[in-house]
Amino acid sequence: MNYNEAAKLISDAKRIVVVQSEIPDGDSLGSSLALEEILGDMGKEVSLFCPSELPEYIHYIQGWDRVTTEFDTSVDLAIIVDTSSETLLSRVLETPGARSFFETHPVVVIDHHATESTLSFDHIMVADTAVATSQVIFDFADSQNWTINSQAAENMLASILSDSLGMTTQNVNADTYRVASELAKRGASPAVIEERRREFMKKAPEILAYKGELLTRIEYAAGGRLAMVHIPWEEIRQYSSKYNPSVLVLDEMRLVTGVELAVAIKTYRNGRVTGKLRGNLPIAEDVAAHFGGGGHVYAAGFRAHDEYDTIVSELIKATEQASDAYHDAHTS
Repeated sequence: MNYNEAAKLISDAKRIVVVQSEIPDGDSLGSSLALEEILGDMGKEVSLFCPSELPEYIHYIQGWDRVTTEFDTSVDLAIIVDTSSETLLSRVLETPGARSFFETHPVVVIDHHATESTLSFDHIMVADTAVATSQVIFDFADSQNWTINSQAAENMLASILSDSLGMTTQNVNADTYRVASELAKRGASPAVIEERRREFMKKAPEILAYKGELLTRIEYAAGGRLAMVHIPWEEIRQYSSKYNPSVLVLDEMRLVTGVELAVAIKTYRNGRVTGKLRGNLPIAEDVAAHFGGGGHVYAAGFRAHDEYDTIVSELIKATEQASDAYHDAHTS
């Protein structure tokens, strides 16, 4: 991979903003914080931006509180991490000054998804198919002989462990372990990260009760291949500051016999609908793409503006098509 153009933009910039999408997760946060460390050691002034408040379940990644919801338009360069989907950057682009900045300033995108960029402004891509964006950042930084200090290493390992569900997803490979090993050599400790994560995974009694309620509302479609749960705005407002409702039940939904794709659908008061997808088959990316979303084959997301019933109908159809295509391709 040719990193030279992106490296030159970073070298020339004095002030840089690192941008996450409106659906932040452990990978986007860990990647942002790792870049803050790496670029800071290069003498850059770095700000961290996300249009959404970071969910509490990823607060175990130290430094989360330095991420702001205010976009700094006085910087020289923007680095977008963990997505190249305009749909997943909709709220970023709605932030005052952000779209104008992207259209008139250099932008680097660092991503690990296989989907093609849908961004409407000029940008330089640093992308590779990997388990997490931090894996791409490590190889990029290492190729330029940039310093990766112990805190950056910890942030990157937290990112990788988050997106790979503790190195258990199907896209984990030898390269993933190579990078994790290098990060451990630089001071990252999986045990320390996991201890903090478990502390933040603890739930208040009301959250456990709410999880039980969500489990009773799971619906099945597409002949049992699709599991869905609906989270309305009132529950988003009530529970999201304490725990991400989607994360509460997605794993349990995937563990049901016959389920190939689990989807948590959130509806917001402004008519926005989001879907968080987790798959047992590598079809999540294809289904999310049906709505203009993206991700990778086992985990993806989308955002849409449509009636809930219409979204569900389209979701069932997209799941059936992706599932049928997968089985047809793997039937001898």
